[in-house]
Amino acid sequence: MLELNPAPDATDLIKDSTEATFMQDVVDASMEVPIIVDFWAPWCGPCKQLTPAIEAEVKAARGAVKLVKVNVDENQQIAAQLRVQSIPTVYAFYKGQPLDGFQGALPQSQIKQFIEKVVQAAGGDASGGLDDAVEQAEQMLEEGAVGDAAQVFAAVLGEQPDHARAIAGLARAYMESGDVERATATLDAAPASVANAPEIASVRAQIELTAASGNAGELDALTAAVAAAPDDHQARFDLALAQIGAGDNAGAIDSLLEIFRRDREWNDGAAKDQLFKLFDAMGPKDPLTATGRRRLSSMIFA
Repeated sequence: MLELNPAPDATDLIKDSTEATFMQDVVDASMEVPIIVDFWAPWCGPCKQLTPAIEAEVKAARGAVKLVKVNVDENQQIAAQLRVQSIPTVYAFYKGQPLDGFQGALPQSQIKQFIEKVVQAAGGDASGGLDDAVEQAEQMLEEGAVGDAAQVFAAVLGEQPDHARAIAGLARAYMESGDVERATATLDAAPASVANAPEIASVRAQIELTAASGNAGELDALTAAVAAAPDDHQARFDLALAQIGAGDNAGAIDSLLEIFRRDREWNDGAAKDQLFKLFDAMGPKDPLTATGRRRLSSMIFA
């Protein structure tokens, strides 16, 4: 069981520094926690690859280390004092002194090893608690920080490829960015040991429901069709899909339960199957899932 660090403020983990604030941001701050300093410039191609990779690993470390970025074009004096002759250059500071460093872009795995080495040298734990990191990434996703969330999910999977919540989270991030193909590929690549985990099943159900609801038809027209022909189960089923697409899960549950009440065997039990898929997509914590399951059970065992 990993020991979790308190959740740090994401905005406090990474900052830009200047000559005026370098002492405070790096030297003073390193008295409490290791500080990674990334020297970069806007024109530096390798920097554009390295910096996001470092940011992802720093976020995954959950406060065990922080990142300070220094634009050498705007802060030439600092670069000269620390003998930065080429970029990207990365230094780690602890207790006010340089601890380690490297030059040039590195693959993600080596960046992770570098940060782990720095944190361990300072007596800390670079894992920071994977579950806690995933929880923070899920919060980022809810707040709309899709790119940041995806980076953290990916960093967690780099350390634990079978972390079901991280796999599901990364797939959800792709969905939020409109890349359903990559979301599906992420789920399909899940190790067999977690392929059927509830978190992954939930996202897979969301993808399937999104695809189905996109072809359901106009909500108003379907509502009118059902009102005109209450026994038209296909129209009511299509209405449920349209309600899902419109975010009206409560209405969709009502529509599917009504089909089940009228004819539970219609279309090989399609209404019940769709209800279970919707419950999976909403997840067990959604109040609608609990009430919907109870209502369905009461009909099944009536």
